[in-house]
Amino acid sequence: MSASTTISRKPTGRDGGPVTYFVALLLVGVCVAPVVYIVLGGFRTNAQITTDPAALPDPWVGINYMAVLKSSVFWGEFANSLIVALASTAGIVALGLMVSFVIARYDFRFKGAMYSLFAAGLMFPMVIAITPLYLVIKDLGLVDNLLGVIVPQIAFGLPTTVIILVPFLRAIPNEIEEAAALDGMSRLGFFFRMVIPLSLPGVVTVGILAFVGSWNNYLLPLYVLNSQANFTLPLGVQVFSSQYSTDTAKVLAFTSLAMLPALVFFSVFEKRIVGGLTGAVKG
Repeated sequence: MSASTTISRKPTGRDGGPVTYFVALLLVGVCVAPVVYIVLGGFRTNAQITTDPAALPDPWVGINYMAVLKSSVFWGEFANSLIVALASTAGIVALGLMVSFVIARYDFRFKGAMYSLFAAGLMFPMVIAITPLYLVIKDLGLVDNLLGVIVPQIAFGLPTTVIILVPFLRAIPNEIEEAAALDGMSRLGFFFRMVIPLSLPGVVTVGILAFVGSWNNYLLPLYVLNSQANFTLPLGVQVFSSQYSTDTAKVLAFTSLAMLPALVFFSVFEKRIVGGLTGAVKG
C-alpha cells in the first residue's frame, strides 16, 4: 500500500451533527432556565421582580436567603426531609440488595415470576395506589408520622432497585463464589465481603436515585403528614408560598434552598449514576 493511499472513515452514526447539538442545548436550556430563574429571583427584591421579571438582580440582595436560613421552621423541615430520605435510602438499598442477590444467584421455584412482579412494579406508580395506601397507613396508626412516609417509599423504591441490581449480581462469575466456598467462606460472608464491593456502582446508583426521589416526594407526605412540625421541605414550600404569597422574592429563596440539596447531590454523583446504569444494561 503506497503512502499516498488515503483511508476514508465512514461516519459511525455516533457523532452528532449541528442539529443534534442544537436540540441538546435547547433541551438543557429548557430544563435549567427555571432553576436559574428561581435561584436568581431569591437575590432580588419584590420591586425588581415586579418592574422587570426577567432581569438580573440589580443590586444583588441576600436578605431573602438570610431570612430563610434563620428560620427554625426551615431547619425543622430540612431535618424531617433528611431523616425520611436517609431512612428510605437505607431501607431501599439494603432490602433491594438482598432480594436482588437471591433472584440473581439462586435457582428456586417461581423465580421468574418474582422478578416479573418487581418489573411490573415499575408500571404501578404511587399516585394510583395513594387512596388504598392511605387507608393501610391509617390502620397501622402511622398517619402524621414520618414512618408513614418512609415505609411506603421503601416499598415503591424496591422495583427500580431490583431491576438495576440483578444484572450486576448476575455478572459476578460463579468461579469467584466457588473459590470463596473452597476457602471456607459462608454464603453470608460471600455476600458481605465479595458481592457488595463488586456491585458497588449499582448500589451507589440506586442509593442516589432513592435519596433524590425521597427528597422531592410531595404526594405521599401531603396525604400522610398533617402537622407542620412533621412536614418535609416539599410541603414546607407549599405552606410558605401560601403564607408569603405577596413576598415573591422570599418564596423563591425558600424554594431554592429547599431544592438545593437534591440538585447538589445529583450533580456530584451524576457520573456514578450513568456508570451504574450502563453496567446494569451490560450485565
